[in-house]
Amino acid sequence: MAEELAAAGEYASIPALLARNVREFGNAPAYREKEFGIWQCWTWAETAEEVRNLALGLLALGIERGDHVAIIGRNRPAHYWAMVAAQMCGAVPVPLYQDAVAEEMAYVLDHCHARFVVCGDQEQVDKVIEVQDEIHHIEHVIYYDKRGMRKYDHEHLNWYHDIQEEGRAAHHRLEQELDTRIAELDYDSTCVMLYTSGTTGRPKGVVLSNRNIVESAINSAEFDHLRRDDDILAYLPMAWVGDFIFSLGQAYWVGFCTNCPESADTMMTDLREIGPTYYFAPPRVFETQLTSVMIRMEDAGRFKKRMFDYFMAHAKKVGPAILDGKSVGGWDKLKYKLGELFVYGPLKNTLGFSRVRIGYTAGEAIGPEIFEFYRSLGINLKQLYGQTEATVFITVQPDGEVRADTVGVPAPGVELRIDDTGEIFYRSPGTFVEYFNNPESTASTKDPEGWVATGDAGFIEEKSGHLRIIDRAKDVGKMADGSLFAPKYVENKLKFYPDILEAVVFGDGRSMCTAFINIDLTAIGNWAERNNIAYASYQELAGTRMFTRPFRRMWKRSINPSQMTRCCRVARSTAF
Repeated sequence: MAEELAAAGEYASIPALLARNVREFGNAPAYREKEFGIWQCWTWAETAEEVRNLALGLLALGIERGDHVAIIGRNRPAHYWAMVAAQMCGAVPVPLYQDAVAEEMAYVLDHCHARFVVCGDQEQVDKVIEVQDEIHHIEHVIYYDKRGMRKYDHEHLNWYHDIQEEGRAAHHRLEQELDTRIAELDYDSTCVMLYTSGTTGRPKGVVLSNRNIVESAINSAEFDHLRRDDDILAYLPMAWVGDFIFSLGQAYWVGFCTNCPESADTMMTDLREIGPTYYFAPPRVFETQLTSVMIRMEDAGRFKKRMFDYFMAHAKKVGPAILDGKSVGGWDKLKYKLGELFVYGPLKNTLGFSRVRIGYTAGEAIGPEIFEFYRSLGINLKQLYGQTEATVFITVQPDGEVRADTVGVPAPGVELRIDDTGEIFYRSPGTFVEYFNNPESTASTKDPEGWVATGDAGFIEEKSGHLRIIDRAKDVGKMADGSLFAPKYVENKLKFYPDILEAVVFGDGRSMCTAFINIDLTAIGNWAERNNIAYASYQELAGTRMFTRPFRRMWKRSINPSQMTRCCRVARSTAF
């Protein structure tokens, strides 16, 4: 279907989708942003006008086809509009992480040879100015927030709204050129360039085409039955591929509304106010929210605590089955509805999840207890497995086949294979074009047939077809007895406990696993107060005998050499 639609040329790019949305539902909300405590809204028609004026202004500044436009700042409509405006001009948007230090930004700005930089505020402008002595190709810096910018040298600084005003004034002179450039965009034109995190070396610029973005958006939207009346909260970094596909690719294909919070500090409040129907968060967000709930319940009155424990026990028993549409007894259904009235409903409202139809988590393994907690409340939380080079989607979990111990089946249009070492390979319409100016890395990651090496080890279950991730392929080792050792598997087992924030496990070449554990100070501090344990520092609390004793018992109970050996043998016999 995606190929047929794009073949007609009408939906071959993000600007083309924007034009379609204006024609078909121009008065529907496209963006919302909370500023000074008030939600502002832009329709698709208003969005198209904002984007077009900015694109005309960029043409007036001299933007050329193929130029790279860096965009740095928090999630806000103006920054998304800058990405689409750059595409209209035949340029390539390059969103950067706003919390990156100047040195990290300097590498990306230099590597992509950015001529234009769009900054959200003074902080981001200062970072760019700091590196301009070593990067001489930046010609124009455009800022959105005027606060603190009055006394700066504006020879090469431009206010965002001034560029739009210049575009409005020059529309008779430049609109034909803009329309020509928009018409030149096709399925194979570059849509965006996103840089990898650089945790294992220098960041690499992942070039994604319109084909990658549009087909991934169409396939994933159909898979989850996304609707035009859906709402998402755009709060994750714009430089991350997930935000781009959710807030631009899927949003422009489906036509749902993208909501931008006022700030990171108000995100949870804004989440409750918007009540998104389509929501994504990494496991850490769900873990933090659950920890907060459990701390509050420990401090609640006896009656409220007993009612919470009673109904949550019932929810864990029948909630996931009800969510999957499976048969449940009449009495269990009635009791679950009572729980919805007294516990589950108010709790979901507090968390901001009252309207969530589809929720996703990815990036790290989420604890089964945490995963099942949210699903028992009736929240359709699912896992996906993906990466930037795949335009997010490699595997997804179909409704009715959601499990905590797998990452699902191949996403629509995706092929999977496991090589002899257990490494996972895929190819799909979302497979990236190349690493920018890095043919060696491109060749080592993607072969001539389009198969991409993920660097992860795993296996596909024979009966269900679900993929299980074991660890990074390079991190899988062997214990002293020859059993395969996957440290991430053990670390995730430990992090399932709410009192553990992080864990690092060693076992390669050893007879037993050894773990470094970082406790969650918020959760343990609350526990210490309830048990009248005095402590003056983090170190003192971690060394308290009353605290370490249950952890030693927990370690022996949950992670022991025989269990580790069994887990590795299963993985070896199935995948290797």
